[in-house]
Amino acid sequence: MRSTTTTAMRAARLTLALAAGAMLLATLPAARATEPKPIAAAKSAKAAAVRQLKWEEMVPAGWDPAAKLRNRGDLSRIQDGDPKADALLREVREIWDAAPTRPELNGQKVRLPGYLVPLEGQAGEWKEFLLVPYFGACIHSPPPPANQIVHVKAAIPAKGLRSMDTVWITGTMRTERRDTDMGVSGYTVDGAVVEKYVEPPVTPR
Repeated sequence: MRSTTTTAMRAARLTLALAAGAMLLATLPAARATEPKPIAAAKSAKAAAVRQLKWEEMVPAGWDPAAKLRNRGDLSRIQDGDPKADALLREVREIWDAAPTRPELNGQKVRLPGYLVPLEGQAGEWKEFLLVPYFGACIHSPPPPANQIVHVKAAIPAKGLRSMDTVWITGTMRTERRDTDMGVSGYTVDGAVVEKYVEPPVTPR
């Protein structure tokens, strides 16, 4: 007989996974409904400028992470201790870990804001981390899909930062999948410049 603690943990993981999925889907309708504008590949000085990237631009048009889970009834009604809960968690994780990336971003120099999930280094001085789009991802909630995780190696260890601090990263993005204990990333930026997040100035209209 399974313990009450194990059952509660399973139910909590399932709830968190479904909640995180709902959060992600709510932020990506435009990316799924319309084709993102193509990213220029020209070698001109203008094309070589740093592109300030948005998280939704990292998701291929038409990708729907919930497609395989539709027509299965109300998944929120799965009872504690039901073996279907574990099976569903595994399926969601497989779909998200295999999430497709946008090949056009490979080799592009980008600037992207996000939350820091430490991987390697010591407290307050991180050499390697995951960048994620929302607070708590990989720590307080399941990892997001791979196309919403960037594996970052800092050119200089990022100092004075804690887990879930917000940062800007700048560097050359690669569509390279990496698997870590904290989640599977679909993108990488090695040799990144890491800065504490500062809200960009508002441009007067």
